[in-house]
Amino acid sequence: MHKPLLRRRHFNWTLLALASWGFVAPIAAAPEQRILVVGDSLSAEYGLSRGTGWVALLQKQLASEKPGAAVINASISGDTTSGGRSRLPALLKRHQPSHVIIELGGNDALRGLPMRMTQDNLLRMTQQAQAAGAQVLLLGMQMPPNYGPDMARQFEAAFAQVAKSQKAALVPFFLKGIGDDPEPLKWFQADRIHPNEAAQARMLANVWPTLKKQLK
Repeated sequence: MHKPLLRRRHFNWTLLALASWGFVAPIAAAPEQRILVVGDSLSAEYGLSRGTGWVALLQKQLASEKPGAAVINASISGDTTSGGRSRLPALLKRHQPSHVIIELGGNDALRGLPMRMTQDNLLRMTQQAQAAGAQVLLLGMQMPPNYGPDMARQFEAAFAQVAKSQKAALVPFFLKGIGDDPEPLKWFQADRIHPNEAAQARMLANVWPTLKKQLK
């Protein structure tokens, strides 16, 4: 028998022995579920300490309840539905998520962008994600009251219509209990636009029940 073959067999037996004694680390398995969050400043920890936003809190929640899941936060402060739509194909290809959370639309409203365009972007993003094999969760937003009741109703309905037409999951109002609180200023930063650190747990609480059902 050739010596190289003897060495190879000796090496293989050594590996088996080390593995049986716990000295060889197992190969890490890929996450069973990958949750891609495509959002704006509400999800990008704008004005917050790193690791305190609702997406970071979601990762901690998953670690305790769904250890086979991971979160990819692809949120960018200031992003619109148009920006999210243009970024999504590459994100889907790179991360191959099992779930996609779309948290966009607030900046569209603040900039006065056409309602039809916002709804179409949300629709196309939902369809793209579903075509890639992902379940979609839309986080609905509401317009400030100074925009008028008609615009507010149309904007709120846009999320519901997309979710219904594509059979996607929906959180009707992402900032429920925050933006509609009788004293909302206690939940916002000094700019009165971005939720503060105390509001992040409430934001997660609005998302988690619906997302948890999807993860089963």
